[in-house]
Order: sequence, then structure tokens, then C-alpha cells
Amino acid sequence: MKDFDVRGWVKFPYDPVLAAWVGHALPAARASVTDPAHADWLDCDGTWFIGVDALPNDAQGRVGRSGPLAGTAMSFIAGRYGQLPLHKGQVSVMHPGYPRPRRGENEAAARYRRNRDAAHVDGLRPMGPDRRRRVDEPHAWILGIPLTEASPDASPMVLWEGSHHILGAAFRRALAGTPQERLHEIDITDIYQSARREVFETCPRIELPAKPGEAYVLHRHCLHGVAPWADTANAGPDGRMIAYFRPECAGGVADWIESS
Repeated sequence: MKDFDVRGWVKFPYDPVLAAWVGHALPAARASVTDPAHADWLDCDGTWFIGVDALPNDAQGRVGRSGPLAGTAMSFIAGRYGQLPLHKGQVSVMHPGYPRPRRGENEAAARYRRNRDAAHVDGLRPMGPDRRRRVDEPHAWILGIPLTEASPDASPMVLWEGSHHILGAAFRRALAGTPQERLHEIDITDIYQSARREVFETCPRIELPAKPGEAYVLHRHCLHGVAPWADTANAGPDGRMIAYFRPECAGGVADWIESS
């Protein structure tokens, strides 16, 4: 836990318990990708399936005939954050050629996606014509579970180590003195962008590839994104597929701004 506090992320080695869960989750994930109801989630000119809430798991992570989502990573999360009900998992799939611009994305945003891995903190979605940001979804933690084999340069997760310290402090400054019931209303765009620039200048960029049976956990304030698909990268016909879980804090934004 001390390393996680300092770095803002931890990767877990192959876990047979998690690998067994992946064996049940992969067919369901494949079905979600080809479901016509999810066609709008295929973006970036066919190179990214966004797949939010696409995995049909229950609140304990059961998929099909699997048991609850369990193993070393989940034990770590429970020990640090307690038990939270799980939402339907995101099924994020990358394909050769990523990144191409998203639908409606301007040149500046497309350039940021190419050059800065579309780096972001989850839950701060841009809203309105001015794309101002508030804490819209106060996630408690981020868990990534690879579902397919892919080479390390096939659009791996990217993070900026230690960024949660800089960003967490910035968020606390931005929200200081605000009544709890109004925390979600506060515009944090400017302080977020300033802190993000500091992160780019001072924090090491880490690529985090992983294989089925492995997993990683990120601090909720950790700046992260997805690397471009390298010319030398390879994966099977499913592409690079990862299931993500990001349950929201039980105490809302008030819990989200705490440092732990």
C-alpha cells in the first residue's frame, strides 16, 4: 500500500482466480462489441470501441456462470477502500490505427489524443459549448483487467506516476469551503488544466501493458490515457480488449476529494 500511496498505481502479477473470471467474461465482452445496440460506441474511425457499461456483470462482478470478481487485486481494493457494488464493466477495445479523431472532435482535441495519449482524470467530463469540467462521476478507484493477449505496444494504458498528488491537491484547493451538497456544481476547469500541465512537466510517463490474468489499480486522481497503436504492435482479431471497473464513492464528491 505504501508504494501505491507514492506512485498512484499498482500492477498485480498473474492470478489464476482472475484468469478463471476472464475466461467467463471474454465471451460476454465479445458479444457486447458485436451487439447492434452498441454500434455508437465504435469511434475514432473504427479504432476504439468505448464500451461503457457494456459487460453484463452483476454488482459482485459475476458474468455468466463465473463467480464474483475476486483475486489479489480485489483483495487489495477491499482492504484499502472497502466493498462497493460494481457497475456494469466498461469493455474498452483498441485496434490498429488508433488514434484517429473521434466524431465531432476538433483538430486541437485530436492532436492532444495523438501527442498526449488523451490524458485525463476519470469523472471530469466536459460539458456545454465551452466544455467546462465539474466532478460529474466521483469514482473511488480504477481497476483494469485485460481480456485478450496483445503486444506491449498495442495501445497500452498510460499514466503519469505521482500525478495523483498534484491533481488531488489542486482539486482540494478548488473545492475548499464549498458546502458538500454543492461540490458537484463547482467549475474546476482552470485549476485542473494548470495542474495537468505541471504533471506533464514533472511526472514520469509510464506505459502499463498487461496480459489476461494480470490486473492494475489506479488512484482515482491519477492522470492517465491510452498510447497510440504502434506500427509494430499486434493482437488477435478481438484487438486489445480491457475491462474497466470504476465504482463511484459512496459519499459522493466529498469522499472523492480525500487523499487516500
